[in-house]
Amino acid sequence: MASAGARLARLSISCSAVILRRSLSHAGMEDMGVNTSRSCLERLEFDNVALKKLPLDPSTEPGVRQVRGACFSRVQPTPLKNPKFVAVSGPALALLGLDADEVLKDPLGPEYLSGSKVMPGSEPAAHCYCGHQFGQFAGQLGDGAACYLGENPTGRWEIQVKGAGLTPYSRQADGRKVLRSSIREFLCSEAVFALGLPTTRAGSVVTSDSRVLRDVFYDGNARMERCSVVLRIAPSFIRFGSFEIFKRADEFTGRQGPSYGHDEIRTQMLDYVIESFYPEIHQNHSDRIERNTAFFREVTLRTARLVAQWQCVGFCHGVLNTDNMSILGLTLDYGPFGFMDRFDPDFICNGSDTSGRYSYQAQPAICRWNLAQLAEALVPDLPPDRAEQVLDEYLPIYNGFYLSNMRKKLGLLRKEEPEDEILITELMQTMHNTGADFTNTFRSLSQISCPTQQEGEDETEVIKQATELLLQQCASLEELKAANRPTMDPRELAMLLSMAQSNPALFQMISDRKTVARQLERLSRLKELMDTTAEQLRAKQTEDWSRWIKKYRQRLACECESGLDVKELQEERVHVMNNNNPYVVLRNYIAQNAVEAAENDDFSEVGPLQAWFQFYSLLRDIHYRLKVWSQ
Repeated sequence: MASAGARLARLSISCSAVILRRSLSHAGMEDMGVNTSRSCLERLEFDNVALKKLPLDPSTEPGVRQVRGACFSRVQPTPLKNPKFVAVSGPALALLGLDADEVLKDPLGPEYLSGSKVMPGSEPAAHCYCGHQFGQFAGQLGDGAACYLGENPTGRWEIQVKGAGLTPYSRQADGRKVLRSSIREFLCSEAVFALGLPTTRAGSVVTSDSRVLRDVFYDGNARMERCSVVLRIAPSFIRFGSFEIFKRADEFTGRQGPSYGHDEIRTQMLDYVIESFYPEIHQNHSDRIERNTAFFREVTLRTARLVAQWQCVGFCHGVLNTDNMSILGLTLDYGPFGFMDRFDPDFICNGSDTSGRYSYQAQPAICRWNLAQLAEALVPDLPPDRAEQVLDEYLPIYNGFYLSNMRKKLGLLRKEEPEDEILITELMQTMHNTGADFTNTFRSLSQISCPTQQEGEDETEVIKQATELLLQQCASLEELKAANRPTMDPRELAMLLSMAQSNPALFQMISDRKTVARQLERLSRLKELMDTTAEQLRAKQTEDWSRWIKKYRQRLACECESGLDVKELQEERVHVMNNNNPYVVLRNYIAQNAVEAAENDDFSEVGPLQAWFQFYSLLRDIHYRLKVWSQ
């Protein structure tokens, strides 16, 4: 696959070069002289609309501070020592009209794309926002390590570097990012895009000889790591938390937004977002309340669609605070993300999330909660009663997107039956009970064919073969035991159980019943597994999968009732299913292999991964174009 991806990368570079040569051949001699005297990054156009439309912090005072009455603060990125490219994404850079080969050849490329040197027309700034973190209002947060460079008018893209040094919002941090987190964000941005999910993009990763001290596991064993910078690209990085800078004092934490009382700025920002990124809504509504309600409804729809897509590929964001929720419905801020291996609805990818607030199964509800915080931040521009009406639509919208995506993953293309939701729920439960691999199980389903009604077809044998296929994705007894061991020390669990009885008020302050119940469930499951042999487990897994496959085949039979050619239907099913069930995702060990190699100055692991994601993205694009063409 890597070789195919490499061929694709070369094709992309070749095509870009052809386009460049054609444009130069039509340029006048005077223009050619100007163009060739400057590098492609020095010719990059900027039209920094956000800084023109939204208030800027008038202070140039260095250091961390509260920023009142402003949405951005001008900053000066801190140069890196000896910056160099780790990797670039040709398709992402092409959004800016840049050619990856030219960028790599530019001797100043690593400096420009790390913020170490400011491109002509760029106006570095940091964005002010607040956020609810793990359910508690944290007050001012802002771009503590990210830096807005400006906006490219080619398609209206905001360009940002992450890890470029101190800003007024860095709090106790140093404004730097290291190689491991930068590579993970770069790879996941492009991997999520390849899966067809809305996301910010990553154009490049630059590392350096500058170093900072980091304690990776928070165990006191800190080590020096190389400072690195990711170039991020999106129409806008404005988020839910951007509107929380106007929040009054929170009743629980006592914190308030730094721009509380500046209602005119909130209205100004709302106007800017709607006019710039939701122009149809702006044009179709002359009444402001109706316009703002339509805007909030669209944000709700995009958010519901996004989280439904996450759930359908087994993606867990990890830190769904309001400051990490895009106002455009994009996947934003890749921190402790994770794609599931074995299916577990309680999957948590963030080691700091001890309560499971941002677990896989909690994501849809948390996104609705975050939308409610956004609605509160928009009052009175968005009346509470209008917001509540929209929020009531969230769950049906989410369920609609989720079921639609899942039907494609199961190859249910012709009919929408009421029992489909039960079939999907039972599939997920079977995957959980058997410890089945999320990605590989769904990918395997296309090999289970529709009933053909042909004489001589042995249904029992078909189910047996399908069961054996899916059993290959199931966990062993030892793997299930490891997966079900409680994450809490038994003595701590015993103490909490005693406290819940003797001092409920204190228990509520330091834990919650859901967390304890999850630990008890794990203990119960572990005890059951300890009394089970490997043979008994395999027999139970066989029984579970055979039962579900029988129901699945019965549902597939309904697809054929319309008299369609079964062979034609099966071919269409396989095509759609394979397009919606990825062959590969960015599993943690894959990203970690690339990180470990890069930390030893071997960047070769990053390139092939990125090339594969580009190749997969191209296949999806071809499928879409063929579908449009056939219609």
